[in-house]
Amino acid sequence: MFTDQIIMITGGTGSWGHELVKQLLKENPKEIRIFSRNESNQFSMKQEFDNNPKLHFIIGDIKEQKSLIDACHNVNYLFHLAALKHVPVCEDQPLEAIKTNALGTQNVIEAAIECNVDKVVYISTDKASDPSNIYGLSKAVGEKLIIHANTLPSNTKFVCIRGGNVLGTNGSVIHVFKKQIKEKQTVGITDINMTRFFLTVQDAIKLVFKATHESFGGEIFVMKMPTCKIIDLAEVLIDASNVKNVKRKILGIRPGEKVHELLLSKFESTTTVVYDEEYFVILPSIHIEGLKEHYANYKPVDLEDYNSSTGLISKAEIKEMLLKGGLL
Repeated sequence: MFTDQIIMITGGTGSWGHELVKQLLKENPKEIRIFSRNESNQFSMKQEFDNNPKLHFIIGDIKEQKSLIDACHNVNYLFHLAALKHVPVCEDQPLEAIKTNALGTQNVIEAAIECNVDKVVYISTDKASDPSNIYGLSKAVGEKLIIHANTLPSNTKFVCIRGGNVLGTNGSVIHVFKKQIKEKQTVGITDINMTRFFLTVQDAIKLVFKATHESFGGEIFVMKMPTCKIIDLAEVLIDASNVKNVKRKILGIRPGEKVHELLLSKFESTTTVVYDEEYFVILPSIHIEGLKEHYANYKPVDLEDYNSSTGLISKAEIKEMLLKGGLL
């Protein structure tokens, strides 16, 4: 699918971007354009990939539509990863979150249509389902804009991917816990009952590719993934560290945080189908020509919602997951 194609990744210098580039290069694309704001991250990534001639690094901001249009010329596939992602940062600066995550996404849509991109894949988050914070709200608006873009007069297809926490990415709780264990011998837990969805970045990108290959346009692909208690995750990291007498400190939930996350809300479950063992697909309430017919033979989900408090994995399974992700 990607052979001899030109691919663009917004926000491509993060953990998702690194793994996406690694896996895309195996598909023999013509060119991969990495569009992001951070010059030093681009320089480091260029060195990491040994100055691969297929990688083209472009300094730009998705808040500036002209920069996006200039970068999008002749692009076949666009993966939209760029976002403000940290809940406390977005709570403190809500307007910046909206500018980047919502208005920036609209700029991506308009640039893709202007340049006749074949397909745009928007990487979303579980926090966009029944959102309780500005990060989730702004990403939910981004989802709505991406879905609505399929009703516009163009040949470009737009699809959403919704996932949970990807292990080991920038700002991951894994790195926070490891640093606390090593430097302070104390781990800060926001809530003893808190649970989250987790997935390795390698598996996340494989699932993104599947949705890219098989999506119709206008749907939200929801990744099924393991869930665990944050306290159990911390305990596994403490045990693996061999640091003695590590304390646990309950900090309290931060503004906008939930105890349990949702990948599928009660409202969304009414229009969701079971795609296969790895995915649910949320169909939109708006009309997109041919979409509902495409999924007519898929079974509706038998779930009231899909939240992180159910199907919790054990500490042994958490350890196995961390080993698989190269984090232990």
